[in-house]
Amino acid sequence: MDALSVNQSLSRLKLPLKLGAIPCSFPSQQYLTLKPNQITTPNFTVFAIQNQEKQFQEAQNTVPQTSFNSSEDESYGEVSKIIGSRAVEGGTGMEYLIEWKDGHAPSWVPSDYIAKDVVAEYESPWWTAAKKADDSALQQLIAAEGDMRDVDAVDPDGRTALVFVSGLGSETCVKLLAEAGANLDHCDNSGGLTALHMAAGYVKPGVVKLLLDLGADPEVEDEKGRTPLDLAKEILTVTPKGNPVQFARRLGLESVLRNLEEALFEYAEVQEILEKRGKGDHLEYLVKWKDGRDNEWVKPGLIGEDLVRDYEAGLEYAVAEGVVGKRVGDDGQREYLVKWTDMEEVTWEPEENVDPDLIREFEETQKVAAQPELSKDGP
Repeated sequence: MDALSVNQSLSRLKLPLKLGAIPCSFPSQQYLTLKPNQITTPNFTVFAIQNQEKQFQEAQNTVPQTSFNSSEDESYGEVSKIIGSRAVEGGTGMEYLIEWKDGHAPSWVPSDYIAKDVVAEYESPWWTAAKKADDSALQQLIAAEGDMRDVDAVDPDGRTALVFVSGLGSETCVKLLAEAGANLDHCDNSGGLTALHMAAGYVKPGVVKLLLDLGADPEVEDEKGRTPLDLAKEILTVTPKGNPVQFARRLGLESVLRNLEEALFEYAEVQEILEKRGKGDHLEYLVKWKDGRDNEWVKPGLIGEDLVRDYEAGLEYAVAEGVVGKRVGDDGQREYLVKWTDMEEVTWEPEENVDPDLIREFEETQKVAAQPELSKDGP
């Protein structure tokens, strides 16, 4: 490749001769993702990419790593091109893998020591694709032969491509970047916002659900201590009601809230309902969690219907420990003898009131107990 046209004074870098260099013989597929400082593998990342990251990390570990020292007199000569990138730990800047015109092995150099037009030549296509949510362009850049581009590259505000495409609502781009190993929970430096914050704030329910399915953490807080759910609630509060122009926005926000609440509150974790407050759209129940965490107010749609029904009917809800007996009741229906966690007395309960899993466990135990013991000589 012809040398890039740059200012001569900026394109000759003063680098120490023993600066940690990266071997030229990279595996042919390692350009898909570069995570030398922080490798994050979301649930969606394919096995092949995990292997590529592992191979690259092993290659890194075999090379002495030294700090860049701009005061050294020795020079590596002129820059030929950038062949890789990586974000500085904490997302505060970038380093680039430089290919030298004089044949020195490629080496990592902080962006401040590289001509701005050289960096722009490499980075502009990436950020243009991210800010336009151009999945085709992003795919080509990620798959570019010999380019060890970091999919978690950051702009001056510490934002990644995933943060941009999430705010723009591109599910295709989100999936593409996740497959390439993007950090789903990266926080920018201009507010601590994650991709999930951006999708919630810009009312992109499809992206919110996708990010959650991929494994994004809904409990990460921004610099103001807000989770994506908190942010969405704030926006819904200030979105006017009864305004036809804002109707679709409110529907979108309510969908965002449902997705986030479902990710945070699992039906199976609720032990019992303690109280209720509000009515209509503002109805909430104070629930006790099985895992012992603090009681919390939750909307009825996020609680098992049987719990809500029993609470409204004034029935107490107890937690069954197991089934210890079975019989046929006076009405000809099966009943099970249930042992409870919070009281000593066992009680006979109709089949519909007993957890099917506990019944299945009891039946399997009974089958095992009924099997004849085998003699030492066989049957």
